[in-house]
Amino acid sequence: MSAPVTMSRTLTRLQARLRAQVGKAIADFAMIGAGDRVMVCLSGGKDSYTLLDILLSLKRSAPVEFELIAVNLDQKQPGFPAHVLPEYLAALGVPFHIIEQDTYSVVKRVVPEGRTMCGLCSRLRRGALYRFAAEHGVTKIALGHHRDDIVETLFLNLFFGGRLKAMAPKLLSDDGRQVVIRPLAYVAERDIERYARGRGFPIIPCRLCGSQDNLQRVAVKRMLTDWERASPGRTESIFSALRHVELGSLADTRVFDFAGLESRRIRAMTADEELGLDEACEVA
Repeated sequence: MSAPVTMSRTLTRLQARLRAQVGKAIADFAMIGAGDRVMVCLSGGKDSYTLLDILLSLKRSAPVEFELIAVNLDQKQPGFPAHVLPEYLAALGVPFHIIEQDTYSVVKRVVPEGRTMCGLCSRLRRGALYRFAAEHGVTKIALGHHRDDIVETLFLNLFFGGRLKAMAPKLLSDDGRQVVIRPLAYVAERDIERYARGRGFPIIPCRLCGSQDNLQRVAVKRMLTDWERASPGRTESIFSALRHVELGSLADTRVFDFAGLESRRIRAMTADEELGLDEACEVA
């Protein structure tokens, strides 16, 4: 199985836009530097295929040298086509590794029937990937979350968690040992969908949780889709707001010194008085 070699003019233009957006995100957040060993987490979905494809394209013309290694976690889901990713990656000539860990059985055993499995599945998957990264000299872990994922997470936390929190394009893991990057942070999901179709990626659906109904994220995605249909550009505007935060206009005393406003006022008044005195002396 090999990736398509030729691309239409429309797909070539789309690839150029994705390259520009990913390149800008990498530059804006200092995601990749010289000598980095970047682990691309490949799930078999459209997002991670696109992430790997664009990073490979950028690597060929990047001003700095860095390594890419594709890593997939085989969670032992029944019916999972284990041959698809190895064949695809071998045809590309990309270094890769398949981690085999039966997280499927753990999730099915622990999570009650009808409850959302995504949370536990994500934690188990993250743990396995972090361990691999630590053991193989990985300096950056690249995930395929895109702009719409980030905006959806903002509203999930806002509506259901009571927190003003999204997904950072770059972050340090809880244990402080791994740097996680999201190079698709500026990329719209609709463009990824178009690109994945045009490139003919061998998509592997997630049958563990992908068929669950009434997920909170599904409801938020539907809301944002309706907003975007009524007011095109709204998702982009919301994402832009995440990059232009005014902490003093919010209400979190942990990140803004409201108590210190009075002392700042006094310092400003003192400075004004001293300036006035200096000006008076100059006139005299």
